[in-house]
Amino acid sequence: MEAEKILVVDDNKEIVYSISELLKYEGYETLKAYDGMEALDIMERENVDLILLDVMMPRLNGLSALMKLREKSRIPVIILSAKTEESDKVSGLTLGADDYIEKPYNPAELIARVKAHLRRYRAWSGGETEKKKDPDQIVNGGLVLDKKQRVIFVEGEEVHLTATEYKILELLMTHPGQVFPAEQIYENVWQETADYTVENTVMVHIRHIREKVEIDAKKPRYVKVVWGIGYKMEKYGKSN
Repeated sequence: MEAEKILVVDDNKEIVYSISELLKYEGYETLKAYDGMEALDIMERENVDLILLDVMMPRLNGLSALMKLREKSRIPVIILSAKTEESDKVSGLTLGADDYIEKPYNPAELIARVKAHLRRYRAWSGGETEKKKDPDQIVNGGLVLDKKQRVIFVEGEEVHLTATEYKILELLMTHPGQVFPAEQIYENVWQETADYTVENTVMVHIRHIREKVEIDAKKPRYVKVVWGIGYKMEKYGKSN
């Protein structure tokens, strides 16, 4: 798989260099621009996976460049700026930025944010990234289950499940829309013959899964109860 490409845009060449070196160390390919106009020119001729974008720059500032970019592309944009006023953050996010990090940045936090947004973009942005679909991932709405790493991401953020919780969620996500009785879930996950006591065991694990993957566990979008029958994963497209 080819390295993902990140465009670093800042009028401070030392900052561009340091961020680029940090990204290269993590295995990413980098492109450099020193103002908004140069960034847009690069976007016309290069396939970029994510942009780190400063706000205060000559010729064309970061927010103006973001507005023009969003007319054509939905790739992730992280605003990286020394401007800390709340209004500047709101403006960037309103214009279509995906995240906002203040300078001086923490390198570990910057890399973590980059990875999170790239995971989300790979998983369900569609269109430009169809060629990057990962056969080891199951995507359902804002849930991404990575079978290779055995982890689950909710809206781009990794959520920690127990081994049993992961197996239950993998079963449900592999068969979206299919209703599984508690006994069937138990036999698939625990690899044991179910008896009358398994209903409560499965119910407790389902509740824990909901608490971790649902925005509102009391009004779940994904893991649904079909009363009197069992449980299912509600099926969603990428845009839901």
